[in-house]
Amino acid sequence: MQSLFTLRDFYSNHGLPIPENIGKDIGHFNVFKIDEYIARLKSGEMRYDRRSYFKISLINGRNRAEYADKVIHIENKALLFASPKIPYHYVPQDKVQSGYFCVFTDTFLSKDKSGVILDNLPLFQPGGYPIFNISDEDYAELEQLFKKIDGELSSDYVYKFDLIRAYVVELLHLGQKLHPVQAQENNKNAATRITDLFVELLERQFPINSPVQRLGLKTAQDFAERLAVHANHLNKVLKETTGSTTTAIIHSRIFEEAKILLNNTDWNVSEIAFSLGFEEVAHFSNFFKKHAALSPLHYRAGAKV
Repeated sequence: MQSLFTLRDFYSNHGLPIPENIGKDIGHFNVFKIDEYIARLKSGEMRYDRRSYFKISLINGRNRAEYADKVIHIENKALLFASPKIPYHYVPQDKVQSGYFCVFTDTFLSKDKSGVILDNLPLFQPGGYPIFNISDEDYAELEQLFKKIDGELSSDYVYKFDLIRAYVVELLHLGQKLHPVQAQENNKNAATRITDLFVELLERQFPINSPVQRLGLKTAQDFAERLAVHANHLNKVLKETTGSTTTAIIHSRIFEEAKILLNNTDWNVSEIAFSLGFEEVAHFSNFFKKHAALSPLHYRAGAKV
């Protein structure tokens, strides 16, 4: 099963040592040089994933980034902001890439006294364009800032993380002041891309392997927010490409998983209902009856005959 791409995954998938402070109260922060990181990527690209951390990248090189129905081309130098809210696909167009990027958790920055709340920033809101083409002068200024961060991280200064937080806040404010790159899209390709990404997000939640595992995305609005599109637009696209509504597709997949769990596990109906995102067993029973014309228990009994 594919799941949320965590910081631990980030390190282990690229053969990097896992820092000791991951998961601790201090939060997490690290910085990397892009050329060294890309050399570790087998395909040379970052797959479409929902990551559990924030990321700020200073990029020097031609690249393409896909956010749902938005295709953003980076022609030379750019500043990119990514958050756990919105997955994206990042594909280098040149073999030679340089720059820096940092990864951090919201708990890391929450210790800053600036009052910055990451989820409130327009940079990290669904529907935005969090990639900015920048001038050579802007790049040089930002590169110096990343070099300071890199230098502080390897220093033994007692208050280095306080200083690094200040540098990260400065990066955020510089991003807020920049004008966004205009997204380029082809309506047909955009519809196909949205459909593919929707299906990937849906399927990524399955199979359900444990009674404590629970669906995170259950409604059309949940998926629309994750894909950074309006719920009505997502529904229109799916109707055009699949002939079904967003809700119908979600419910159909949940129903299929419910049958699998009833047939192949000894979990009680309450556990199955919880894992599939239902707050009440009665809601799950009504949902199942609507699709199967049988209660969950009667379906299970019939399957075992």
